[in-house]
Amino acid sequence: MIGVIQYGIGNIGSVKNALDHLNIPNVVTADQNQLSSCDRLILPGVGAFEPAMNILSDLKFDSFIKDWANDGKPILGICLGMQLLLSSSEENGVTKGLGLISGHVSPLLESDRKIHIGWNKVEPIAKNDIITESGFAYFVHSYACRQENESHIIAQTTYGESFTSAIQKNNVIGVQFHPEKSQDFGLDILRRFSLGEI
Repeated sequence: MIGVIQYGIGNIGSVKNALDHLNIPNVVTADQNQLSSCDRLILPGVGAFEPAMNILSDLKFDSFIKDWANDGKPILGICLGMQLLLSSSEENGVTKGLGLISGHVSPLLESDRKIHIGWNKVEPIAKNDIITESGFAYFVHSYACRQENESHIIAQTTYGESFTSAIQKNNVIGVQFHPEKSQDFGLDILRRFSLGEI
């Protein structure tokens, strides 16, 4: 069973639709007892870092997610959910993140458009079980993750600069793009994560 964390922010509906399409048993809930009975968690998210962290803190999800990850249980952060896994963000001032992977979030470098929206290529930069080959994925973001430990970077994408588009530290995984909106490339990642293949 896949638990999708419901905290009022993000692409909850599209993630659930994708899991349903893949025939993956799932539950979308804010009930931590129900989530605790799941095998794997997905932390979705669209929006700004600070209000998202405030909500997670208010709902006591920050400590729940940390305990889950520290127990070695798999969790996948999507888009803002990936950014929340890091130590901090510069968006609207410095805000502490979950700190599950060392690094910070800062604005994308200047390009033709400050917001990176649309399809772009995801390139694996290290052998891993998540991004096994290059492919195109759907992005919507204006901030990017900066890893302190480059060994946690498993894929990069170019948009005015080369930025981290996927990270992994043991059981903690994050993707900057939306796998649920990335057709076969993204759905395959969701499928393999859900089935325990990654």
